Amino acid sequence: MTISEIFDHLKNIAPYSEVELEDIQPDGSLRIPAESLLTVGEKLKSDAALHFECLKCLSAVDRGDTLQVVYHLYSIKNHHHLALRVVVPKDNPVVPTASGIWLAAEWHEREAYDMMGIRFDRHPDPRRILCPDDWEGYPLRKDYISPSEFHGIPLTAILPSELPT
Repeated sequence: MTISEIFDHLKNIAPYSEVELEDIQPDGSLRIPAESLLTVGEKLKSDAALHFECLKCLSAVDRGDTLQVVYHLYSIKNHHHLALRVVVPKDNPVVPTASGIWLAAEWHEREAYDMMGIRFDRHPDPRRILCPDDWEGYPLRKDYISPSEFHGIPLTAILPSELPT
């Protein structure tokens, strides 16, 4: 199925959901509001014509004033791909957890929280996964300022020319 066919089919089986077709190359994507994620996700996974049973990757993107969560889906049965995008405000980035639909989302969402500060409502284990629990800030945000030290340990880079010989 093409992205346009997936979009049309989804609008037929979930007409009450706000879904937009985005012409992003190479394959396009579907953009949905955070409040429609679980409804649309369930339809994408359970409908036999779509059957997106595999979450390949969940990415978080900082667009300056907004953050995006991008779900890269794949249907093993039907051999088609889909990018599903959810845009949230940077000052209150909350998305419902998709871990009840795609189990792989549990770890991906923890990384998106840890690196970008996106909170996933009702996540079963919302701990940081890469940074220490007491780390301040979200390292992959464009406005992040890296600390000079952490618990007394300098975090400045050592250049190869500064290494002892």
